Amino acid sequence: MSSVFNKLFDDNLIVRRVKNKLPHLFQLAELESSRNGKIGMEIGSVRERILIALLMYKFGIDIVNSDIPITAPEVDVIVNDNPLSIKTMTTNSERWSSIKLIWTVDAKKALEFKNTYMPSCDMLVAKIRWNSEGKLLLFSKESQQQVLNNIGRDRYIKLPKENTNARGVEITAEALSILETHKDTRCININFTREKIDYREIYTKWLDAWREEY
Repeated sequence: MSSVFNKLFDDNLIVRRVKNKLPHLFQLAELESSRNGKIGMEIGSVRERILIALLMYKFGIDIVNSDIPITAPEVDVIVNDNPLSIKTMTTNSERWSSIKLIWTVDAKKALEFKNTYMPSCDMLVAKIRWNSEGKLLLFSKESQQQVLNNIGRDRYIKLPKENTNARGVEITAEALSILETHKDTRCININFTREKIDYREIYTKWLDAWREEY
């Protein structure tokens, strides 16, 4: 089944803008989420909003709904009735690390999730490799379900280790690697080159708001 989100990858203007703009925007996200050189947990939410803004730019702000109830943990945004999960991760190599599926500290809930989980929507994944080549990928719902069924839950889903601070159930690096090479996966290769950015640039939107007369 063809996904509406394939249109992102078929649009040459969108592809060009993703290649040119995403590294800069993600670097701003890091600055916005950092204090004293350390990146905070909110970085994932800031990157997510950047990608949701991309969807708004492509499909129109009126049909993109990011006001998702907390009872739908897998879905981050809905575009014209099409749900989408958004994930981002940073790696220093071509190899994947695991990605959070849900956040929980409850071992019983984590195990229940593992035993019942079935992908229910497409997944947009930003694989960030600073000063190297990363990717923006689209995993279809069907390909996720196929990989889960093929390799089994134990290899697809990683539970948090007991007696640690791990706070979530993850999709394994192995599953992500298989999904990356799946025949239905769409991909934009991106050179994540760091720029010299004045840290004060992250305050521009707030400064402009204070300057605006109304």
